[in-house]
Amino acid sequence: MENRRSFLKKSALAVAAAPLLSSCKPEEKTDKWGIEPDSSVDSTLIVPKANGLPITGTFLDEISFDIPHQNWGEREWDRDFHYMKAMGIDTVIEIRCGLRKFISYPSPYLLSKGCYMPSMDLVDMFCRLAEKYGMKFMLGLYDSGQFWDTRDMSQDVEDNKYVIEEVWNMYGSKYSSFGGWYLSGEISRATKGAIESFSALGRQCKEVSGGLPTFISPFMDGKKAVDAANANLTKEEAVSVAQHEKEWDEIFDGIHGFVDACAFQDGHIDYNELDAFFSVNKKLADKYGIKCWTNAETFDRDMPIRFLPIKFDKLRMKLEAAKRCGYDKAITFEFSHFMSPQSAYLQAGHLYDRYREYFGI
Repeated sequence: MENRRSFLKKSALAVAAAPLLSSCKPEEKTDKWGIEPDSSVDSTLIVPKANGLPITGTFLDEISFDIPHQNWGEREWDRDFHYMKAMGIDTVIEIRCGLRKFISYPSPYLLSKGCYMPSMDLVDMFCRLAEKYGMKFMLGLYDSGQFWDTRDMSQDVEDNKYVIEEVWNMYGSKYSSFGGWYLSGEISRATKGAIESFSALGRQCKEVSGGLPTFISPFMDGKKAVDAANANLTKEEAVSVAQHEKEWDEIFDGIHGFVDACAFQDGHIDYNELDAFFSVNKKLADKYGIKCWTNAETFDRDMPIRFLPIKFDKLRMKLEAAKRCGYDKAITFEFSHFMSPQSAYLQAGHLYDRYREYFGI
């Protein structure tokens, strides 16, 4: 028999959960013009359904570089985790815990270096929400900005000696959802010092956390690998498949053992090049015992406006190529801006709907 207190507690929890449960698939309602959508209408796909690798992870871009903030509080983030869970996401990755002077948690070390105090402890919130929704949280390391200015990663290695220890003591040893690390330096080629930097950071992350996994998400230096501030959408000088293989063979040889997975960003090459590059990535990853993930970008690099949610067919083609090439996991940059039904971009919610139709969710 339940006592009165436990009955009331369960009832209160059920009432609190009701709005979130209904938000997964909102009821059709009459719009402001009095038009009620026909719920019997559905898209007719002329391609095989669920023929791609499902997205099961996403970055959380809260310390942003070139994407606008949505200024969410915990209520909005809670709802977004609910949407993520509903489409099968089991891993969330904070893309970086700080960029230059803006940080996502009250770091004693970074505050002493002149960084700004954040209004919320986002790392703590993400760990709690990951636990609530049964997800794994991976933390992206601090980015000093030096690499973007000088292509030198040494300052990031130095700063993260302190950040890694701090984060583990503050959150990693406290939350069961804390499941690994993202080494946030984004390279594309055989960058000077990258092997040593990734190895040093990966080694420390593993030593501090008892061997929790690490991963990187570099980009392929294809024809669409242009600076975001550049008006051009493509460049003439792009890496060949053979040169890409040669350089990443050397990089993987130097970092395996310290980096457990590599999620190449998939948006810098053309769609007819996906299989050629993806096959090389998978072959190299298997050679060195590294998990081969894809970072399936859900924003469109083919548009003159930077950056809008991607056309569904472009995302579908990339996920299908990843499945053909035997990739291990698909993550995305980035659900909350470019796929979420509550994104500032109206198109994002439609992409969410098309994705769920395609995968039968």
